[in-house]
Amino acid sequence: MIWGLDPLAVSAVFCGAQYMGEQEISGIDCFMLKLCADQKDLVDRSDNTAEMIKHVTFGYFCQKNGLLVYLEDSYLTRIQSPGTHPIYWETTMSTKIEDYKVVDGVMIAHSGKSNVMITRFGDNIKAGHGITRLEESWVIDDVAFNVPGLSMDCFIPPNELQKDYPQEDLDWRSPLHK
Repeated sequence: MIWGLDPLAVSAVFCGAQYMGEQEISGIDCFMLKLCADQKDLVDRSDNTAEMIKHVTFGYFCQKNGLLVYLEDSYLTRIQSPGTHPIYWETTMSTKIEDYKVVDGVMIAHSGKSNVMITRFGDNIKAGHGITRLEESWVIDDVAFNVPGLSMDCFIPPNELQKDYPQEDLDWRSPLHK
């Protein structure tokens, strides 16, 4: 999971976010940021049978240290083949990120819990809404940076996170811990 592991990626993703206010998450005072995919991005992710209608992400960041503690991500897709009724798929994911520890000067989340709900609905679904729920708890036991032999190709980050920065110029430490 890239969100809790890479502070630079988190800040890059949320740099254009809209401030939505404050909220307490699991006893932690957080500020909330909202990202919405723009229309061009939605069109780029669509094709002749699948239309991405919306994609919204909320990040909840601890007011004391700025670390991401909760993430909500939701998107809605319309699927329609020629001559058929449309079917809509809404996927909602929420992840609680916790147990941050300093590893080589970088705050790394070592555990969390993710919940995903996939809902299928549309005009011609005889059985009604189809809902699938998934839940996962995760723990990171070991962290290693700059592992010999591994390249960026091993991780395949989303295109918007791929940058052409020379590796030696990156400073992965949080400014709060320098």
